[in-house]
Amino acid sequence: MSVLILIELNGSEVSSNSRAAITAATQLSDNIDALVLTDDSANATSVASLDSINNVKVIADSKLEHVSVGVASKLVAEVMADYKYLLSGSSTYSKNILPRVGALLDVQPISDVCEIKSNNTFVRPLYAGNIMATVESSDDTIVMTIRATAFEHSGDGGSAAVEELSLPIPEQKSNFISIQESQSERPELTTADRIVSGGRGLGSKENFALIDQLADKLDAAVGASRAAVDAGFISNDYQVGQTGKVVAPKLYLAVGISGAIQHLAGMKDSQVIVVINNDPDAPMARMADLVWQTDLFGALKELNDHSL
Repeated sequence: MSVLILIELNGSEVSSNSRAAITAATQLSDNIDALVLTDDSANATSVASLDSINNVKVIADSKLEHVSVGVASKLVAEVMADYKYLLSGSSTYSKNILPRVGALLDVQPISDVCEIKSNNTFVRPLYAGNIMATVESSDDTIVMTIRATAFEHSGDGGSAAVEELSLPIPEQKSNFISIQESQSERPELTTADRIVSGGRGLGSKENFALIDQLADKLDAAVGASRAAVDAGFISNDYQVGQTGKVVAPKLYLAVGISGAIQHLAGMKDSQVIVVINNDPDAPMARMADLVWQTDLFGALKELNDHSL
């Protein structure tokens, strides 16, 4: 039973989500191939060096630089004729493509898989992570996204064969206009070892700058609750939670976050949770390993003034 991994690239670098999907795939089969959709076949070089990958299938065409999800889905579905499983890391990229592939193959995709129990039985979260459901698939082809925080990230050291596929690129019914990306020298939120996250308790966008200052001091990523994002303190790129990014750092420092169930679902797998909040009964405080019950502004000033 062979597995195809849809690889997500950041430039020429393989995303951590894809590395987690490869680790998950090793629990299903030793016959694992990778699929890369790219505008430059040279980008497949980093994929060929991944552990556990036997072959890298590359579809390279200048039209794929900003390919629409409709076109990408058709290409993936066509390649899937030779595979039992299609896996990809759970991300915006895969969540746009895999459900469409499922529709084209007439199968039910399974999202956010956290555990593989057998070749057709998997565990995934429901109701913001409050329930872990065990699901069994009866489909001949199984399509699923893998939660990156639930599996180790595959390393390098492989030497897979690279095969460039010659498939016609379907007509795109939409045109790429532009993309705006936020630039930061801080660690990427979903892979950071340390995260400093701020909530609505900070009161304003100006006060949220204290979170940025502390994150820089700790070499940490910045996160935020949905309430802080909705209030305009920071962009939704930094939102942690069920409708944002799912994280599992070694340290999660939550400042002024009460702990809505959707937020807890996105960070509950953090190794150590430290909360700064003057409400000891807040849901976030009940989940924490350490609670500093104090005025958050005084606490942030003390932490930012402290010499490491």
